[in-house]
Amino acid sequence: MDKKWLPLTLVLGAAAAAVVTASLWPDDPKPPLPQSLCQGALSRATAELIDDGRGGEVSAEEWESKGRSSDYAVFRTCQVQRADPDSASPRGIFQLIVADQRHDSGPRKDSVPLGLGFKGWALPEEAEATLPAGCAARLGSTAPYLTVTLKAPSQEEEKGLVDRNTALRNSAAVVREAAAHLAKKYGCEA
Repeated sequence: MDKKWLPLTLVLGAAAAAVVTASLWPDDPKPPLPQSLCQGALSRATAELIDDGRGGEVSAEEWESKGRSSDYAVFRTCQVQRADPDSASPRGIFQLIVADQRHDSGPRKDSVPLGLGFKGWALPEEAEATLPAGCAARLGSTAPYLTVTLKAPSQEEEKGLVDRNTALRNSAAVVREAAAHLAKKYGCEA
C-alpha cells in the first residue's frame, strides 16, 4: 500500500467504527422504574406477586378523596396496573385502599389471619390489615381504625389463575407490606 493513502485509510476506518458503534448504541435509554408504588406502601416486587396471567410492566395510579361519605377523613386508593401489549391502556390488576373505619368489620367467612403481628385477614381475592392504634389520628381522622384493604379480582378462585394457597399468600403479603410501610411512614408503628 502506498504511504500517501495510509491517513485516508485510517480516517475511513475510524469513521466506519464510529458508525457501527452509534448504530448499536441504545437510542433513548429508559429511565429506571420506580421501586415503590402506592405512595411508598408497596415495593415493585410485592406488587408483582399478583398477576392475571398475562404479564406486563407494573405501574400504579393513585388518588385521594374523602371517601364514600363525609364521615371519612382518609380515603386513598391505588390502582395497580399492568401494561397491555394488545392495548395502549394498562389493565387494572388490583386496588389497595387506605381508609379510616368507625367499626372493626372483623374477618370475612373462610378467611385466614394475617399472622406475623398484624391484625387482619386474607382471602384469595381480598385482604385487610388494621394499622396500629394512633395511625388514623396521625392522618387527621377521629375514627378508631385505619385499614389497608386489597381487592384483587384476578385471584378469585373461580378464575383458576392461581391456586388458593398461593393467592392467600400473595394477598396477605401485599397488605402486610403496605400496612408496615404506612405505619412506618406515619410514625405509628406498634
